[in-house]
Amino acid sequence: MRLTRVYVNAPLTAGTVVELPAETAAHLAKVLRARSGDPLILFRGDGREYVGAIESVRGSRVTASVGNGADVDRESPFAITLVQCVPRGDRMDFIVQKATELGVARIVPVLSQRSVVRLDESQKESKVAHWRAVVLNACEQCGRNRLPVIEAPAPLINYLGSSASTAARLVLEPADESVGGPPSLDAAVEIAIGPEGGFADDELDAFRLAGFMRVKLGPRILRTETAAIAALTWLQTRFGDMRANQV
Repeated sequence: MRLTRVYVNAPLTAGTVVELPAETAAHLAKVLRARSGDPLILFRGDGREYVGAIESVRGSRVTASVGNGADVDRESPFAITLVQCVPRGDRMDFIVQKATELGVARIVPVLSQRSVVRLDESQKESKVAHWRAVVLNACEQCGRNRLPVIEAPAPLINYLGSSASTAARLVLEPADESVGGPPSLDAAVEIAIGPEGGFADDELDAFRLAGFMRVKLGPRILRTETAAIAALTWLQTRFGDMRANQV
């Protein structure tokens, strides 16, 4: 039986009782019909998970007892930063969710010249709070005990002008003549995915100046959300913890 995993933004210590987050508690009480004694797995995002159990259910308020904890590492040894142009609609939610499931270490939402989405400062704050909730839900589902970092949206040029990295840097460019990517990568990589209309020529020049290598995933032009998932899967399969010889 697969136990329900619950993120708790509070200290977790064996022998204590914690109140679960309101949204999680409501889901447990109203959808899963949780009852006192039902087992849980609790985690805080620090790499540990704890055996737990429902202590009480009072309306939509749920408390849980905390049992023994253990370090459980499900993080990829290959640290991937996804630099993702924010697409319209709810596609970014999908990208954040699947990137988390695929083990990305960091997500950097950016806005480029051809981005359809435009955000003011209050909208940026709202979006990043929403995406962090998507990250939490994805970690609960996929078993990760560390939360990937998700940053506030920023203009692409600002990111390229201010960021410095020792990781390999790749930008997906379907018009590039070469297919595939570098024969080998070290323990970390940044990969940038463009918006619906692709990157502008001067943005590609900025990527080059920032040390990004152009790569192409096959002969077909992928939607931005498809490209993100395909690129992450390719990287994890070739260099990360989804390789066939991984145990």
